[in-house]
Formats: sequence, C-alpha cells, structure tokens
Amino acid sequence: MSDKSAPAIELRDVHLSLGRAAARVHILKGVSLSLAAGEATGLVGPSGSGKSTLLMTMAGLERPDSGLVKVAGQDLGQLGEDGLAVFRGRQIGIVFQSFHLVPTMTARENVALPLELAGADDAFARAEAELRNVGLGDRMDHYPAQLSGGEQQRVAIARAVAPDPAILVADEPTGNLDESTGRSIVDLIFALRRERGATLVLVTHDLSLAAACDRTVHLRAGRIEVDADLAVA
Repeated sequence: MSDKSAPAIELRDVHLSLGRAAARVHILKGVSLSLAAGEATGLVGPSGSGKSTLLMTMAGLERPDSGLVKVAGQDLGQLGEDGLAVFRGRQIGIVFQSFHLVPTMTARENVALPLELAGADDAFARAEAELRNVGLGDRMDHYPAQLSGGEQQRVAIARAVAPDPAILVADEPTGNLDESTGRSIVDLIFALRRERGATLVLVTHDLSLAAACDRTVHLRAGRIEVDADLAVA
C-alpha cells in the first residue's frame, strides 16, 4: 500500500536543459517542489518560464540533467524508457492543449487505447463508460475531425482518466478553446479530479483558473518565484 502522507510528486534541485551545443538552453534551474496527494496545483508564469517543461518532467516525458523526480513514491530516474512508459500509463494521466488524438481512431478507440496497452480485458467497455461520463455518449463512433474542439478535449480527458491514474497533469487544456467551452472543460477536469481523489497539476495563463486550485506555484526564468497556498472557499 502507498503511504498517503508521502508527497504525490517530489522534485529536488532539478536542472534541465534542452537543445544541442550552442543552442542548448538551461530551462529548469534548481527546482524543488513537493505536492501532496489529492492536491490541485496551478503552475503559472510568463511564457518561456519553464511551466510546460516542469509539467513534462513531472510526467516523465522529459528527463532532467540532474536532481530527483519522484512520483507516487517512484524515483523516475531509476526507470528505463520501457519501465517509465509502463509507469506513466498506470499512474499519470496527461491532457495537452492540442488534444493529441489519433485521427484514424474513433472517440471510443482513442479512449480505449491506453487501456489496451495496459492489458485491460474490458478496455472498450471502460472507454464507453468514460465517454458517457464526459457527456459524449452519443459521439463514441465519431472521428476527431467530426468533433468540435471542446468535444475533442473531452475525449482527451476521458482518455487521460480512463486508467484511473493517481496523478492528472494538464498543459493549458483550454488554450485552443473559446471562453465558454474552456470553462466547461475546466469544470469537468475539477469534477473528475474530486470524484477520483487524483492529484492535479495544471499549467495555465489564466490566474482565475489557477486561483481555483488549492495552491499556486509561480515560475520565472526556470525558478520557483512564489509558492503560496491559496485559501479555497
């Protein structure tokens, strides 16, 4: 059994650079952060501050040059690429700004995909249940091109939560949506997070959205500038 008092995500002195040779840029500069299980955290800061890179590092999609990244009790640095992919598939749900749906798969097939990769026998039944849960019970056989932006993001959210991950990360999930649709997507993400008790990390430019989280972490130039708990009504 996992220790509920242990941090869901822990980073210690994480440095990460991207690019090669003269084009190499130091993105994360000694980031240390601890997020409690079940906590909702908003990552905010100017463009280029390292928010998305930090999120991808937490999700195991970027490997740091140095420092510790521990998620759900697992030191990600101890896993090879295959082990990391398996861990991510079971423990981390990821929602991107640009949906990242497979265009040749229906909504049902897109949501079932991570479940099939994890060896679930009931992948399609679970996918259908998740699509109904996000309000797309009548759109299961539609392809991404046949869906609106908001519907595509709902499919992406259903795919992210289908394996019942302990951690849910979202990178500007409303960035490609109009304000009204974006608000409904945010409400959905927070509702699913409450239902499942998942730890949520959300990158956003919207300070009001960040304020809806339990806590806001401000980044500037690859460093944590402010790490403040926010009162939640």
